[in-house]
Amino acid sequence: MRLGRHLRELAALRVGVALSLVLALVAALWSVERISLFPPGVKERPLEIAAASTRVLVDAQTSTVLDLGTSTYDLHALTNRALLVGNVMASAPVRSYIARRAGVDAARLQIIAPVTQDFPRPLSTDVRRSSKDILKSLDEYRINIQVNPTVPVLDIYAEAPGVQAAQRLANGAVDGMKDYLSALGQQQGVPAGRQVHLSQLGSAHGGLVNARAGTKLAILTFIFVFCASCLATVAISRVRRGWTLSGPGQTSEPTAT
Repeated sequence: MRLGRHLRELAALRVGVALSLVLALVAALWSVERISLFPPGVKERPLEIAAASTRVLVDAQTSTVLDLGTSTYDLHALTNRALLVGNVMASAPVRSYIARRAGVDAARLQIIAPVTQDFPRPLSTDVRRSSKDILKSLDEYRINIQVNPTVPVLDIYAEAPGVQAAQRLANGAVDGMKDYLSALGQQQGVPAGRQVHLSQLGSAHGGLVNARAGTKLAILTFIFVFCASCLATVAISRVRRGWTLSGPGQTSEPTAT
């Protein structure tokens, strides 16, 4: 019964309900679009997050996969080398190579180094985090590197605002690391036959992580703002009615006889 009485009271406040509806529509639009007044325009907010993955074989120039004469000690050494490559990939110099290959700003790129029993914590980078990062997290690019503990294989997982951007970032991680190793080899004079060889096992593939995120956010924002505005409308109406009833001439004090 209380709900029916509140709804009947709200139905009588048509102007307030109309304003609440307009406010809720504006808030829903604002949640999924960037509205600017100077200059006037509407731009879509990056709300969708996509993920892509690929695998990389850390090998020698003469492939240990094809060479049957390769011993288990050689494979173990390459597995440790893969761990080293994964940690180096998360460093600042390599991040600039990856960002260039992926076509993104290096300042927006976050790379998490692999974690194993020998390396229980990822190597720290020079990327500084702050409390404001949660506000821009949907517009950033992330790479998570994992190392297989038994074979020299790197698993690369990338996140970006868009499927194509995530795939481009995962592939750029491999290509950027190759560019860095090639430049480092030339700088230090290491012959090509003695350099680490990275073989990508297929192009990156992925998909959306939070499909239809914009629609869901707009609906939730509309419901929340509309309900809050209606409650505020009823509260303001009651305050005004109480103020009117308690005004001069509305009440009289009892007189003594």
